[in-house]
Amino acid sequence: MPGKTKKELVEEFLKKGVLLTPDYLKDMESKKDIEHIPKDMLIMDKKLSSTRLTKNINWKDLDRSMVNKDKGSGNKQYAKFLDYLDEQGLEAQKKVKIIFSYKDKEKKPTLQDFVGYFNSRFSTMEPLIGHHSEIKKLLTINKLKNKKDREIVSIIGIVEEIYITKNRNILLTIEDPSGTFKVLINQNKPELIKIGKNIVLDQIIGITGAVSENIIFANSIIEPDIPLTKSFKKAPLESYAIFLSDIHVGSTYFLEEEFKKFLKWINQQSGSEKQKQIASKVEYIFIIGDLVDGVGIYPNQEKELSIKDIHEQYVECAKLLDQIPKHIKIIICPGNHDAVRLSEPQPVLSKEYASPLWELENVIMVSNPSSVLIHESEDFPGFEVLMYHGYSFDYYVAQIDSIRNSGGYDRPDLIMKFLLKKRHLAPSHTSTLYVADSEKDNLVIDRIPDFFVTGHIHKSSVSQHRNITLICGSCFQSTTSFQEKLGHKPEPCRVPVVNLKTRKVNVLRFGD
Repeated sequence: MPGKTKKELVEEFLKKGVLLTPDYLKDMESKKDIEHIPKDMLIMDKKLSSTRLTKNINWKDLDRSMVNKDKGSGNKQYAKFLDYLDEQGLEAQKKVKIIFSYKDKEKKPTLQDFVGYFNSRFSTMEPLIGHHSEIKKLLTINKLKNKKDREIVSIIGIVEEIYITKNRNILLTIEDPSGTFKVLINQNKPELIKIGKNIVLDQIIGITGAVSENIIFANSIIEPDIPLTKSFKKAPLESYAIFLSDIHVGSTYFLEEEFKKFLKWINQQSGSEKQKQIASKVEYIFIIGDLVDGVGIYPNQEKELSIKDIHEQYVECAKLLDQIPKHIKIIICPGNHDAVRLSEPQPVLSKEYASPLWELENVIMVSNPSSVLIHESEDFPGFEVLMYHGYSFDYYVAQIDSIRNSGGYDRPDLIMKFLLKKRHLAPSHTSTLYVADSEKDNLVIDRIPDFFVTGHIHKSSVSQHRNITLICGSCFQSTTSFQEKLGHKPEPCRVPVVNLKTRKVNVLRFGD
C-alpha cells in the first residue's frame, strides 16, 4: 500500500473493528479496495471468507495464531478459532426460526377433505370474533328459531351467499355447523352498508341484530381483524432487513443491470457513506416469490424469455444471489412463476429445479405462505414475519369496488389491509387455487405478525395496520405485454429497507 506499512494498515483497520490478515493484505492493490470493508468486527481472510464476529474473541491471540499457522506452527490453536467461528455461524442461523412452512402431504383431496377444510377454518376463526365486545348472546344458528321476535342475538358463521335486493339492501346467507340463516343489512345504515360491501363469500363474520322469524336485522358486523392491543416492537440495536420480490431472472424484461446495481450497493461498493453504513448492517433479505420468470406461465411467454430452460433460469439466479455477502440470511418463498404447483400453500422450491439456490450457504427456504421469526435474542423476542407472494390479489382487485375504485393494482396496501381484516390470505373459494387440508386451513392468519410482506403485483408499497408493518416488494422486471393487457403499471427496482431499531422503512431506487 502506497505510503503505509502493513503494520500501520492492520492497526488502522483494527480501530474500525476489522482484522486484516496477512494473506488478505497481499491481495490488496489499492486503498480503494478496502474503502468499503464493513465494520463491526470482520476478519478479512481467504479461509474465513470475511466472517462477521461480534463477541468473545481475543483478537491478538487470533492474529498470533494465524501468523503461527502461516509459519507452520500453531495449527491447533488456529483450528480452535475455526471451530468457534462455526459455532458463531450456527448462532447466526438461529436468528431465523421457521414458525410455519408447509410440508406437502402428497395425497389426493376427497370431498370430506373440503368439508374438513372449511370446518377447520370456522373453528380457528370463531374464537377471534367470539371475544369481541359487540357479541351479545352468542348462539348457534339452530337455536335462533326459539327466540322471541325482535330479540337481540349474535351468531358467527361463514358467508354462503350475498344478494343485493331491489331496495339496495344487502341480504346474506350465513352458515355455521348447525344450519343457515338470513341476515339483512339495511341501506339506511350507511356504516353497516360500507362494511357489507366489503364482505366476500366464504369469509367468517359475526353478526349482532334483532331476530325475526327467519331473518336477523343486522345492528353490527364483526370481522376478526387485528386486535388494537397489538404491540409495536423495536429491536434494541440498529440493523436492517430488506424485502425483494419478483426478480424474474430469465425474462427478456429482467432488469439485470439494475439488479447488479443493488448487488453493488449491498457489497458497499456504491452509494453515499450513509447508504454504505446501512448496507453494512443488513442482516436479512427476504425474497417473496417469482425469483425466475418460469416457462409456460402465460400465453406466448417463450417469445419473451432470454433463458428458455427452467433449470438454467435458477442457475443464473443463484449466480446473482451468490454475490450477496454470506453473513446476510436470505429467506426465500416461491411465487406463481416459480417451478412449484400453483395451489397454495406452495411447498418450498424444488431441489430438482432450484438446486443451485439450495447450495447457497446463507439461503433459507420456506413455503408460500410461511411465517418466520427473526432477530430473537436473550433480551428481545424477535419479529414475526408473514410472507405471502400474493396470488389472490388479482381476484380482490377485480371483485372489491373499494379497492378497484381507489387505485386497484396501484394500491397493494389496501389489498393487504383488506386481508388482515379478514384474517385470511384468500378467503373466497375462487380467489386462489388451494390445497384442501382437512386438518387445517393454512391460509388463515391465525398468528399476528409484526411484518406482513408480499409481492406479485410489481408495486412497492409501505403502510401500517394496527402496529403491523405492511410491505409489498417491487420487482426487477419492466412491463411485459401480458401486464399491459391486464392494466398493470409496474414500479421496478425499488427496494424497501427496514431499520429494525426504529421500524422506519426507506425505499431505495436502483432504476431510473
